[in-house]
Amino acid sequence: MVVAEENVAVNGSRRLSPQQIADILRERIRVGDLKAGDRLPTQADLAEEFGVERGAVRQALRALQEDGLLTNVSRGSPPRIAEPTPAREGPQPTMVGLAPRLTEAFSKAHVCIDAACLTAESLMIALSEPIRLIHAGTLDPESINVRILLPSRDIDPAFPVPVESREDDPVHQRRLAMRNAQVQVLRHNLLALRATHGIDVQITFRALPFTPPVKLYLLNRDEALIGYYVLTERREEYEEKTVDMYDVLGSQSVLFSFVKTAGVRDAAFVAESQKWFDALWETITTDLNLP
Repeated sequence: MVVAEENVAVNGSRRLSPQQIADILRERIRVGDLKAGDRLPTQADLAEEFGVERGAVRQALRALQEDGLLTNVSRGSPPRIAEPTPAREGPQPTMVGLAPRLTEAFSKAHVCIDAACLTAESLMIALSEPIRLIHAGTLDPESINVRILLPSRDIDPAFPVPVESREDDPVHQRRLAMRNAQVQVLRHNLLALRATHGIDVQITFRALPFTPPVKLYLLNRDEALIGYYVLTERREEYEEKTVDMYDVLGSQSVLFSFVKTAGVRDAAFVAESQKWFDALWETITTDLNLP
């Protein structure tokens, strides 16, 4: 059926776009018609098959290379189908697993980071490594676009909260102050790259009308990292008073990685996670108000 549909497109009146050619080849890889290690036909043969100029074929091959599906593109011989992305290390706590993933994401020319989380603490700390490497000259992205969703200051948070209800809630007020300080530091550190290195930096915050039960990081639309906030009861001192509270330790939330090139399931998870984030960003969220 796939071959028949392709022939209709190739032999019909309309000419295939590079994206359509890439999609056809991507489907052949997915169903196993093209396997890891196989060489593609030459650009001339592909151009003849699809009835297009070689330039359209080259654009399609570059798109597949960016998706991690091809190797040895533009080296004089037809590229090969790439080996599947090996499984990453098992899930790790946020403070262990996030910084290396961000550093790899910052190795791209155009960096796109989306995050939905309870606070900006983990992201602020983890970003210090790629920022350090930029200052050291090891990383040199052209642009950085960061979008962060955090719970609104105007909602009654699901957590952290005192175990026993109180008229005054010192827990919420202190956490808001800490979160606002983290946001300011994160913003300052990223925007400083614009002045010191001429990088096109954009960082935007929006407010969620609910307390997120999970943390989600989307890296260059290629990888999704998700971790669950696990509630626990603990005590904390507030102005010489001991408060029992239900809280989470976000830095210890275990992150699970899904990579677009690792298979159909991972690719679907990354795509749906990005769709979920974009829908929140564009609909029920509001500008994040800082005092």
